[in-house]
Amino acid sequence: MNWYEKLKQYFPIEEMKSQEHMETLLKEKGDVYYKDEGPHHVLMYAEFPSFLFIDYVYVSAASRGQGLGHKLMQKMKDKGKPIILEVEPVDYDDTDTEKRLRFYQREGFKHAHSIGYTRKSLATDEPNSMEILYWSPEDASEEHIYEQMKKMYEEIHTYKDTQFYGKSYEPVEEVLTYDEDTDNTNILKDLGREKA
Repeated sequence: MNWYEKLKQYFPIEEMKSQEHMETLLKEKGDVYYKDEGPHHVLMYAEFPSFLFIDYVYVSAASRGQGLGHKLMQKMKDKGKPIILEVEPVDYDDTDTEKRLRFYQREGFKHAHSIGYTRKSLATDEPNSMEILYWSPEDASEEHIYEQMKKMYEEIHTYKDTQFYGKSYEPVEEVLTYDEDTDNTNILKDLGREKA
């Protein structure tokens, strides 16, 4: 099974870029967009001068619990830049979402709860809300993370989108919002409390 098939099996359709989109990013933005692949993992990420964005991370079920996810995150942290990623909000009917969030919490990621992020999926035409997590060696502000996220959205997510999907994603101002006074819940702080 190739790397794209592995990702496609693991990630919901509304979160997946097309294979053509990802292969074009690897080819045309090879100085920024990378694939780290091994027998039990696929890691797709973008490295900019001031931050990293993890686009997809897949660890095979057979190798979970063996520290592979931690090693991959450590490899990213060793670059010494803030790391940003998108996650699904916790869904208590889907234990995988909670496990993923717990993993990132153990890895020292924080929830950027001042950042709102909803974009329409070009695959399903439905709005898809995601949460932003980040790790920072120098405790970057959520406002800084928001500015980096805007850059990533325009350079990676929307890269040649009309060519690949026949239509374009909404402009960044409609997709990402920043509000310090928001009453969004910190999704990492409340992990597991529902069941206690």
